Amino acid sequence: MSLTTLPTRPEPLELDLARSAVIVVDMQNAFASPKGLLDLAGVDIAGAGAVVATLAPILADARLRGVPVIYLQTGYKPDLSNGGGPASPNPRKETALCLMRQRPELKGQLLVEGTWDFQIVPELAPEPNDVVVLKTRYSGFAGTQLDSVLRVRDIRYLFFVGIATNVCVESTLRDAYFHEYWPVLVTDGAMQAGPPAAHEATIFNVESFFGWTLTAQQLRQALGTISP
Repeated sequence: MSLTTLPTRPEPLELDLARSAVIVVDMQNAFASPKGLLDLAGVDIAGAGAVVATLAPILADARLRGVPVIYLQTGYKPDLSNGGGPASPNPRKETALCLMRQRPELKGQLLVEGTWDFQIVPELAPEPNDVVVLKTRYSGFAGTQLDSVLRVRDIRYLFFVGIATNVCVESTLRDAYFHEYWPVLVTDGAMQAGPPAAHEATIFNVESFFGWTLTAQQLRQALGTISP
């Protein structure tokens, strides 16, 4: 085992890149593209383009280094049967399900498997050796095979990127911590749903209670693809 010390906050973290993965959370048209779910819901997505541009070289670097790239992708069946029934709070809070209920003309178009909204943005499309894990709740660990995917690969350290910082990214990162993984949030590789303070609040939560943070440049330096 060869440990690398990263300049993370709130303190440096030693980790093994050979046991690490990049977790790409919900980089779908729904969350990152004009006329996608968040845009239709009135959420400011002006920062999404910068996140996409930041992530493309990170994912390329990870693949070159042999660090697995694992995508989480939110999607519902056309009949919404996996969205949650009357006993579930999910249909009352999840944006796509709420918006499709409020605006019948959008029924079947938001985060439904096979739709444009569901697709990962073209600039970050998964490559053949990447892993895609479908999910139907905010956390990538809820009702999925993510934990098994990581454990069979002996992965213990997770770099988190994606949208939304304060919703699916933070939910999955917290669950990663509870599952005894070592989570690291790439602060400029994520975007919040809501005001900028929501992004800052997640950074505070991660650094204080659940993990570590670093920048995209610092991660790329650790991967050995750019110089300090």
